[in-house]
Amino acid sequence: MRYAVQWLRSLIFVVQMYVMLPVIGLTFLPWALVSPRGARAGCMAYCRWVRWSAAWMVGLRTEVRGTPPTGEALIAAKHQSFLDILVIFSAVPAGKFIMKRELIWTPVVGQYGLRIGCVPVDRGKRGAAIRKMVADVARGLQLPGQLIIFAQGTRVAPGAVRPYKIGAGVLYEELGQTCVPAATNVGVFWPKRGIYRKPGLAVVEFLAPIAPGMSKAAFMKQLEDEVETASNRLMREAGFDLPVR
Repeated sequence: MRYAVQWLRSLIFVVQMYVMLPVIGLTFLPWALVSPRGARAGCMAYCRWVRWSAAWMVGLRTEVRGTPPTGEALIAAKHQSFLDILVIFSAVPAGKFIMKRELIWTPVVGQYGLRIGCVPVDRGKRGAAIRKMVADVARGLQLPGQLIIFAQGTRVAPGAVRPYKIGAGVLYEELGQTCVPAATNVGVFWPKRGIYRKPGLAVVEFLAPIAPGMSKAAFMKQLEDEVETASNRLMREAGFDLPVR
């Protein structure tokens, strides 16, 4: 019975979340059309709305730990569900994502993403995609902010193992910027797919910055070790039983 009630609450939450996306998008559209600041304000308003409504509708609270970067930086994050996107973006002043090119055509999301400086990448051809990603980012360096990349390239369910993609290492090496790793446990409460949202405390934790200048291989190893260790700790804190390997 308790599960059924929580599932129904989750369904209502998910429906209103998607209803509010075009509502907030249209509300901020006039400002977004004339200024990227307007687009960013609209995105920030939506992130805050979802975090606020999740807390009282399904009992899912969110928390940011560590020190989010405020200047130019690369953020290499663990990605488990849509929620970590919202929490990371709302924690930094000028976030912009490396995003899948097909998202350009998603109503509201695509248009606002381009306005805030997100970099669309075609993942069909790995080598070409990486070269284009670096070139697109280089052309956008005049837009200050925090560039966010999901280091595994996709959502990864809690307990699942996925390799870290070389794209984060290429950006770290080419841009010469400090990288701030970010760990999370949001997938314990908000799955990759499905309706059910589990009550609890979902956390995104910004870890100690990695200074520029490391080799790509050393950087990738340190990034994976730190993000996976911290994410596993957060998932255990949330009551998730990680499989023994």
